[in-house]
Amino acid sequence: MHDGKQSERGDDAYAIRARGLTRRFGDLVAVSNLDLEVPRGRIYGFLGPNGSGKSTTIRMLCGLLTPSSGSATVLGMDVGGSTKRLKPKIGYMTQRFSLYGDLTVRENLEFIADIYSYPRGGRNERIAELLASYDLVDVVGQLAGTMSGGQRQRLALAAAVLHRPELLLLDEPTSAVDPRSRRDFWAKLFELSDAGTTILVSTHYMDEAERCHRLAILDRGVKVADGPPAELQENTGMTIIEIRAESPSRAQAELAMLPEVKSVTQLGVRLRVLVPLETAAPLELVTGTLSAAGLPAESSIVAASLEDVFVAVTSDGDNVERAS
Repeated sequence: MHDGKQSERGDDAYAIRARGLTRRFGDLVAVSNLDLEVPRGRIYGFLGPNGSGKSTTIRMLCGLLTPSSGSATVLGMDVGGSTKRLKPKIGYMTQRFSLYGDLTVRENLEFIADIYSYPRGGRNERIAELLASYDLVDVVGQLAGTMSGGQRQRLALAAAVLHRPELLLLDEPTSAVDPRSRRDFWAKLFELSDAGTTILVSTHYMDEAERCHRLAILDRGVKVADGPPAELQENTGMTIIEIRAESPSRAQAELAMLPEVKSVTQLGVRLRVLVPLETAAPLELVTGTLSAAGLPAESSIVAASLEDVFVAVTSDGDNVERAS
């Protein structure tokens, strides 16, 4: 148990704690009974499709939305009554570019410095540091609205960390950039994490989710899995069978009719089949079904991917899926 002064100093091992956090919009329950513990200095991911409750949760945690029920503490402070005290300690980057397109890069950073009352004595040095760190020196006089997606992303992250926040909340920050920009962006996140910043990031990209130290999977407002990515992959509750068939579509159709099969996903010429662990002889079940249908195929049991975990724990896993 920490006293108020300890909480203010952030001595708690967790940057975020939530219990029963719920948000309703009329009859819609956007987030339901969410329990959450985010360790300090780590990257914690929210994985889920649009409408799963990721953005709503982040907005509650930074005080932009009031929970319908439940409670949350952020950096040792109750989000219900500490919004003003929390603001200087949190950086928030939204899914959509939220800076001013008709201001230059420098003008945007100067504006953010004003918002956070950054000391004028060190302001120019801090902006110069960010311009160099986020590769913005060559575009410092460019209007933000004319920049590429990757440049805008770097500017938005620079703005979010200008005041050196303890906690950085990122709501699908890489949804509009190319793979190389995403990779470079994550390199910056690891630098921030190594320096002690706690990062909560929402994403629907599996490769990004794998980079997180810990991960929660949300499905229609409910947390359905929570743990380190590798641990989640080891505990899917499923046998994963990979199939190479001459006719993947026909093989998929045959396997989808089996009541024992949780999901069949087509990945190019391959199929990924998820069968619950309690099913006896799953490999024989799959190969026998395809053989009886006259469909030549090579089948083997493989390790689970994070996408397999996602399919196993979400309601969408009950559907036959195709992935390009």
